[in-house]
Amino acid sequence: MSREQRPTNPFALALNTQRELFSSATEALEKSTVIDEQLERAESVDVGQTPSEVVYTENKLELLHYESQTDEQHKVPILVVYALINKPFILDLQPDRSVVRRLLEAGHDVYMIDWNEPSRLDQYLTLDDYVNRYIDNCVDVVRERSGQDSINILGYCMGGTMTAMYAALHPEKVRAMGLMAAGLYFEDTGGVLELWGDEQYYDPETVRDAYGNMPADVLAIGFALMDPVSNFVSKYARFYDNMEDDDFVENFARMERWLDEGIDVAGEAYVQFLEDIYQGNKLYENELELDGKHVDVSNIDMPLLFIMGEYDHLIPCGASEPFGDIVGTDDVTNIKYPTGHIGLSVSGSSHKEVWPQVADWYYEKSGGCEGERSEPSEGASDAAASHEAETDDSEVAVEVETPADTDTEVEVEAEADPAASEGDDLEELNGIGPTYAERLRSGGVASVAQLAEADAETLAELAEVPVSRAEGWLEQTR
Repeated sequence: MSREQRPTNPFALALNTQRELFSSATEALEKSTVIDEQLERAESVDVGQTPSEVVYTENKLELLHYESQTDEQHKVPILVVYALINKPFILDLQPDRSVVRRLLEAGHDVYMIDWNEPSRLDQYLTLDDYVNRYIDNCVDVVRERSGQDSINILGYCMGGTMTAMYAALHPEKVRAMGLMAAGLYFEDTGGVLELWGDEQYYDPETVRDAYGNMPADVLAIGFALMDPVSNFVSKYARFYDNMEDDDFVENFARMERWLDEGIDVAGEAYVQFLEDIYQGNKLYENELELDGKHVDVSNIDMPLLFIMGEYDHLIPCGASEPFGDIVGTDDVTNIKYPTGHIGLSVSGSSHKEVWPQVADWYYEKSGGCEGERSEPSEGASDAAASHEAETDDSEVAVEVETPADTDTEVEVEAEADPAASEGDDLEELNGIGPTYAERLRSGGVASVAQLAEADAETLAELAEVPVSRAEGWLEQTR
């Protein structure tokens, strides 16, 4: 008789069950002796330990400047634009898992915007206030302190979306831009937040009307319910299983503290973000306006870096990556790493594999300049000269996607036009910036008259834009 066919010995089964119960009781007793000590340990964890000073304040906003970690510091600083949700110490969680510290250790001069908690009166703040007032003022402070006409920016999550808006409106002040887990495109990307943006099921104005500001607790519950088993059951089971591991308890406590210390979102800005970005997809469609000013993404002509998590269920790669196809720069680099939304900031492997590459990218795109900060140049407020050829062709050891050869000419049948030799009227059309205009001219479309005679498919191929955008250009010529 095989082992599988032998009848179960009830006496042996009873003994085995008794042994398991005794083992479980012993384990529970052992854990009960350390639970008070570990809970006290969890309550005393430190976060945001990298030394910094507040160098500028406006309303609730604080601009932090971090203490250098190296003898020599790169001239062009990095301004981190954090999200409006939660506190920014997720980017400085602990010394060995700190995005801020990794950049400092690589020789970068780092600033970060801490938005802090909005008051009831702040419910009327708009995206224009955040982008063209707060971010712009912080950029000017960093430019003045560093003596640079333009600076580097790193935008995280919702802060990345606002950073893209800022770069489109003030490209002369941005040397290189990194967008980390940034929501930029919302059309069947698979991200769970996209469901919130469906106007058939959710009207953000009802929240604003009821609360004024979007409560952090409501946002936290909504995020947690996206994966209820993991957020309400599994993680606490893991905590119980690892209760005697001091490092695990401290790491767990830091993350729980970040999740618990949420920040309300200004009501009007929240409504605009949901309606215009999520529901309207206006930033990607190049239709977004802030206080009547067109946020023309074709003006984004600086080096652009996307930092994305392959397992990010909040902002999947598909919600960031397509944005690189519509901006005005060919210098686009993608870093995709097998982690989630928060893992980009705090996972040990991300800090070994991702952030050294990010630090190198910023260094290379800033012209590889080191040493003491330079004195402010004359006319520092006029940053047009900042976009001279200061970048090099050094490669970053990540996935790099290069657009099609822009020198390829496509034959366009059109009558000769006197303005064709100059071609300076192309940029008069809404949505055509210097980069798109140059691509069109390289392909033989050097004036509005020639553009009007071409078909949308040809123009889209020349400018490397969606056909829908080329159709919009043609509409303006009729």
